[in-house]
Amino acid sequence: MSPIVLIAVAAFILVGAIVFGVYWFLIVRPETEGRSQLHKRLKVSAGDIGPAVVKTKLEKKGDTDVKSSVDTMVERLSVVGPIQSLIKQADVKMTIATFVFLSIMCFIGAYFAIYVALRFHMVALGVASLAMFIPLFFVRHKRNQRFWKFEEQFPEAIDLIARALRAGHAFTTSLAMVAEEIPAPVGTEFRLLYDRQNYGMPVDEAMKDLADRIPLLDARFFVTAVLMQRETGGNLAEVLDNLSTVIRERFQVKRQVRVLTAHGRITGWVLAGFPPALAVAMFVMSPGHLSVMVEDPLGIQMIIGAVTLQIVGTLIIRKLVNIEY
Repeated sequence: MSPIVLIAVAAFILVGAIVFGVYWFLIVRPETEGRSQLHKRLKVSAGDIGPAVVKTKLEKKGDTDVKSSVDTMVERLSVVGPIQSLIKQADVKMTIATFVFLSIMCFIGAYFAIYVALRFHMVALGVASLAMFIPLFFVRHKRNQRFWKFEEQFPEAIDLIARALRAGHAFTTSLAMVAEEIPAPVGTEFRLLYDRQNYGMPVDEAMKDLADRIPLLDARFFVTAVLMQRETGGNLAEVLDNLSTVIRERFQVKRQVRVLTAHGRITGWVLAGFPPALAVAMFVMSPGHLSVMVEDPLGIQMIIGAVTLQIVGTLIIRKLVNIEY
């Protein structure tokens, strides 16, 4: 193994150790200390209060005491709001500091891996810049999966509320029934909805928070129907039955659209992934064949132009297959 490769590997290990050390000192250690202190306080006071109050205090303390200093600094940035909302919607056990740490590690790891394998700084920098968005893509994928499952379960939850109302139960009681009988993610969201109004939040505000946490058209239909019925009156059970039918038909149309656009989406992925895969394969098999592209200024400009056109073409294909319904 050449000295350059050894130096690169040693630098990668050193940088990784430094990053992991900073991560443990600023994030893991404060969280561990906060949890231990919190459990000590709860053990002392658990004999005087009920388990429900203990759980409520635990949730509130978990939002304040466990938060590390890195989270406090990162939350002051303007970009943190959308990322934090994305993490909550995906229901991923991850803090903002952890998200930033993973992005930095993906960048560093991809850069050193590509540079050691190909010895081209520009290629390694470009791949590392794309790898930095891997945590973002992962969180978005988890959020989309959760929303898709929520849409699939939501009509069943609405039917359960309508049946409970016909049986004479109150609306808040029907929310508790949905939270107990419907699995996550619908059950989790309705449990939070029920707990908030049960602890004193007005039902109107709790319903609006549900629409903010689940920014889906079906959820907004449901919230709007409930709020209008509370203001104007009427048969809420019948309204929910009609809403459930509409949501099921929309979900069926959405599945049909995904089937009809499957060929276009697969074609888009193939067209987007074929040029970079071919370039990496040529660099591995014959590094000197494309060395002019990364050593000559004109070659670098051609690479930048090709990447730009590739991104524009991918966005156009995505817009074509993303049919509104």
